[in-house]
Amino acid sequence: MSEHARNDEADAMELAVDGLETYLHCPRRYEFAHDHGLAGSDDDTTVDDRVALLRTAICDGLRRGDLDREALEDAIKARLETLWDGHDESFHSLAQRRHERRVLEATATAYVDRVGVDHAAGIERLASEATEGAVIGPGLPLSSTVSVPETDETDEMTVPIDASVDYVYADGSAVVGVQFVPTLRSLGLLRYRSEWEGAVAEQFTDHFDPDADVFEPAFVGALFETAVVIDGLRNYCRRLGLEGRTCRYVRIPLADRSQTAVNWARKTVETSLEVADLTDVYIDHHTFGMTHEHRNRIVDDRLATVAGRLATGAFDPTDRWESISNHACPDCSYTVCCQEYIAQEVQFDG
Repeated sequence: MSEHARNDEADAMELAVDGLETYLHCPRRYEFAHDHGLAGSDDDTTVDDRVALLRTAICDGLRRGDLDREALEDAIKARLETLWDGHDESFHSLAQRRHERRVLEATATAYVDRVGVDHAAGIERLASEATEGAVIGPGLPLSSTVSVPETDETDEMTVPIDASVDYVYADGSAVVGVQFVPTLRSLGLLRYRSEWEGAVAEQFTDHFDPDADVFEPAFVGALFETAVVIDGLRNYCRRLGLEGRTCRYVRIPLADRSQTAVNWARKTVETSLEVADLTDVYIDHHTFGMTHEHRNRIVDDRLATVAGRLATGAFDPTDRWESISNHACPDCSYTVCCQEYIAQEVQFDG
């Protein structure tokens, strides 16, 4: 879900978690894409489509309930073959099409080897404990509600934020939500740190400091998403009849070719997967010590502020325009209709 919708009767707004990152890149870009619904060009469409194929194949394979490694891999690849036969992406040649399929199959194998069997067993345990509700997607809907404090312009309000995971599984007493993504590149520092305190906390705070030379919307957006997903998982556990469980959030990339090795002579592809658990790097252990919940008060408070700005239609980017124009404008699809960008480009010297 990429758009938000106003609920006039409740005087509320529903947001989608992916829109938050768009807003962090540039409020005006968010206005064009989500408030006005203007379509922008997207060079990553083909990658997203391939990820969607493999995401569906993995979820359908997991749904069969096979805990044997070979059986699970065969189920995923058989489903992928069916989906690929109906995939109408244009390729330069049949050789390229066959190669791209081999890459997807190698990624499926890497998934099974890395986490697939363990996750399948965790799904089976969770399904046996849940009283109702699905545990396998793709796209299991989650929702978190953010309380926006009262301001001079608005009364206190609650804003629902929607997210999703592709499946959930049991890991001991924890319920883990898994989301398939193209790559982990956008995580930045979050890929290499295991705790909030220190560099992660400093970079998050500096992003919102106009005097700091830091602009990391994807990094901040990932922490916002983690906050929404973990809270959404708590709500989801209540629907499953599993109240009181610890919740965790994991991302698995399906289009990261940095670990891919191709043997062109033998026409084989091998790859491996990096799994990113964002839970520990999000948790503020000071807050955890007081609440015993996986929360981060600093992230949650800033999330409420951003949600509040969205709720009031605050799309003016001028307070961060220097950073936005340097980092977000060069790859933005909406510069042709952006008044701030056009004003900057046509201004006269002197």
